[in-house]
Amino acid sequence: MTTKSINQDRLWLEQLKFDARGLIPAIAQDDGDGAVLMMAWMNRESIERTLDTGEAHYWSRSRQELWHKGATSGHIQKVKSIAYDCDGDTILLKIDQVGDVACHTGARSCFFNQVRA
Repeated sequence: MTTKSINQDRLWLEQLKFDARGLIPAIAQDDGDGAVLMMAWMNRESIERTLDTGEAHYWSRSRQELWHKGATSGHIQKVKSIAYDCDGDTILLKIDQVGDVACHTGARSCFFNQVRA
Protein backbone atom coordinates (compact mmCIF):
# COMPACT_ATOMS: atom_id res chain seq x y z
CA MET A 1 0.00 0.00 0.00
CA THR A 2 1.32 3.43 -0.94
CA THR A 3 0.44 6.26 1.41
CA LYS A 4 0.69 9.87 0.33
CA SER A 5 0.01 12.97 2.39
CA ILE A 6 -3.26 14.41 1.12
CA ASN A 7 -2.59 17.91 2.41
CA GLN A 8 1.12 18.44 1.78
CA ASP A 9 1.72 16.87 -1.61
CA ARG A 10 -1.12 17.12 -4.11
CA LEU A 11 0.78 15.66 -7.03
CA TRP A 12 -1.36 12.53 -6.66
CA LEU A 13 -4.24 14.51 -8.19
CA GLU A 14 -2.43 14.22 -11.53
CA GLN A 15 -2.95 10.44 -11.35
CA LEU A 16 -6.74 10.80 -11.48
CA LYS A 17 -8.65 10.17 -14.69
CA PHE A 18 -11.66 12.45 -14.92
CA ASP A 19 -14.38 11.76 -17.48
CA ALA A 20 -15.20 14.05 -20.42
CA ARG A 21 -17.24 16.28 -18.07
CA GLY A 22 -14.32 16.60 -15.66
CA LEU A 23 -15.92 14.28 -13.10
CA ILE A 24 -14.83 11.21 -11.17
CA PRO A 25 -17.02 8.91 -9.04
CA ALA A 26 -16.36 9.04 -5.30
CA ILE A 27 -17.46 6.44 -2.77
CA ALA A 28 -17.97 7.56 0.84
CA GLN A 29 -17.25 4.76 3.30
CA ASP A 30 -17.62 4.91 7.09
CA ASP A 31 -14.12 4.93 8.57
CA GLY A 32 -15.32 3.13 11.69
CA ASP A 33 -17.36 0.16 10.49
CA GLY A 34 -16.58 0.08 6.77
CA ALA A 35 -20.18 0.61 5.62
CA VAL A 36 -20.52 2.08 2.14
CA LEU A 37 -22.67 5.15 2.69
CA MET A 38 -22.99 6.85 -0.68
CA MET A 39 -21.60 7.51 -4.13
CA ALA A 40 -21.32 11.01 -5.56
CA TRP A 41 -19.35 12.84 -8.21
CA MET A 42 -16.32 15.03 -7.68
CA ASN A 43 -14.44 17.40 -9.92
CA ARG A 44 -11.01 18.90 -9.33
CA GLU A 45 -12.47 21.90 -7.48
CA SER A 46 -14.52 19.72 -5.11
CA ILE A 47 -11.47 17.58 -4.37
CA GLU A 48 -9.39 20.68 -3.66
CA ARG A 49 -12.11 22.07 -1.39
CA THR A 50 -12.30 18.73 0.41
CA LEU A 51 -8.55 18.80 0.97
CA ASP A 52 -8.63 22.41 2.15
CA THR A 53 -11.47 21.96 4.66
CA GLY A 54 -11.24 18.30 5.70
CA GLU A 55 -14.96 17.95 4.90
CA ALA A 56 -16.43 16.27 1.82
CA HIS A 57 -17.44 18.47 -1.10
CA TYR A 58 -18.97 17.03 -4.25
CA TRP A 59 -20.20 18.23 -7.64
CA SER A 60 -23.96 18.24 -8.15
CA ARG A 61 -24.71 17.21 -11.72
CA SER A 62 -28.36 18.23 -11.43
CA ARG A 63 -27.66 21.70 -10.00
CA GLN A 64 -24.32 22.12 -11.80
CA GLU A 65 -22.65 23.46 -8.67
CA LEU A 66 -20.27 22.59 -5.88
CA TRP A 67 -22.00 20.88 -2.98
CA HIS A 68 -20.71 20.81 0.62
CA LYS A 69 -22.17 17.61 2.06
CA GLY A 70 -24.27 18.50 5.10
CA ALA A 71 -24.22 22.27 4.59
CA THR A 72 -28.00 22.46 5.03
CA SER A 73 -28.71 19.23 6.96
CA GLY A 74 -25.78 19.35 9.35
CA HIS A 75 -24.80 15.80 8.32
CA ILE A 76 -21.30 16.68 7.23
CA GLN A 77 -18.63 14.15 6.31
CA LYS A 78 -15.26 14.58 8.00
CA VAL A 79 -12.67 13.04 5.71
CA LYS A 80 -10.19 10.73 7.40
CA SER A 81 -8.41 9.44 4.29
CA ILE A 82 -8.61 9.42 0.52
CA ALA A 83 -7.57 6.61 -1.81
CA TYR A 84 -7.94 6.09 -5.54
CA ASP A 85 -8.20 2.83 -7.41
CA CYS A 86 -5.58 1.15 -9.57
CA ASP A 87 -6.93 2.80 -12.74
CA GLY A 88 -7.17 6.26 -11.17
CA ASP A 89 -10.81 6.55 -12.18
CA THR A 90 -12.58 6.19 -8.81
CA ILE A 91 -11.99 7.82 -5.43
CA LEU A 92 -12.66 6.31 -2.01
CA LEU A 93 -13.27 8.70 0.88
CA LYS A 94 -13.11 7.19 4.35
CA ILE A 95 -15.21 9.47 6.48
CA ASP A 96 -16.76 10.10 9.85
CA GLN A 97 -20.44 10.77 9.11
CA VAL A 98 -21.77 13.43 11.48
CA GLY A 99 -25.35 12.64 12.49
CA ASP A 100 -25.12 9.10 11.04
CA VAL A 101 -27.22 10.10 7.97
CA ALA A 102 -25.56 10.11 4.55
CA CYS A 103 -28.56 9.66 2.23
CA HIS A 104 -30.85 12.52 1.20
CA THR A 105 -33.77 10.20 2.10
CA GLY A 106 -32.74 10.30 5.76
CA ALA A 107 -31.24 6.80 5.72
CA ARG A 108 -27.76 6.10 7.02
CA SER A 109 -26.66 4.72 3.64
CA CYS A 110 -27.94 5.29 0.13
CA PHE A 111 -27.54 1.54 -0.47
CA PHE A 112 -30.67 0.26 1.27
CA ASN A 113 -32.39 -1.30 -1.76
CA GLN A 114 -31.57 -5.00 -1.47
CA VAL A 115 -31.66 -7.33 -4.46
CA ARG A 116 -31.90 -11.06 -3.93
CA ALA A 117 -28.97 -12.90 -5.50
